[in-house]
Amino acid sequence: MGYTLEQFAGDIRAALKADAGPAGREKVRELTAKALHDTGFVAACFEKPAVKEREVLFEDAELGFCVCRHVYDGPKGGAPHDHGPTWAIYGQAVGETEMTDWRYVVPPQGDTPGKVEKTRTYSLKPGDAHLYDIGAVHAPLRAGPTRLIRIEGVNTDTVTRTAIEPVS
Repeated sequence: MGYTLEQFAGDIRAALKADAGPAGREKVRELTAKALHDTGFVAACFEKPAVKEREVLFEDAELGFCVCRHVYDGPKGGAPHDHGPTWAIYGQAVGETEMTDWRYVVPPQGDTPGKVEKTRTYSLKPGDAHLYDIGAVHAPLRAGPTRLIRIEGVNTDTVTRTAIEPVS
């Protein structure tokens, strides 16, 4: 039997309990890559038809992290964003995501959005897992159907995100 969602969540919990900082998040990224290389795990995460593009598969009551699946049936882009006060790991399961990293040229202040400029663009391919730490600004672009597993340090439905605008 392959890696299960329950085992994956337990391994994430153990990694974050051992180190809730950068080293623990890196361990979670490694676990995500491991899970993505298990065809049974990927199939189980995406076996049910998608109701929404983003669905929470597991949320840890004690530590607050969650495991989500993202299902995109066609092209879709995203604006530059961070994950507010938390981090996220994007795990590419199917298809390809072009990701662009951004840096602040003018930090946000109060109600005034921060201004960002592109720093690099790269592809996430099946099996790739990338950590976007607290404050990391990025934007995805998908040219076709994609499936992702995303681990969030805290369910991002519950956080306020930073207002960000790209520099023209």
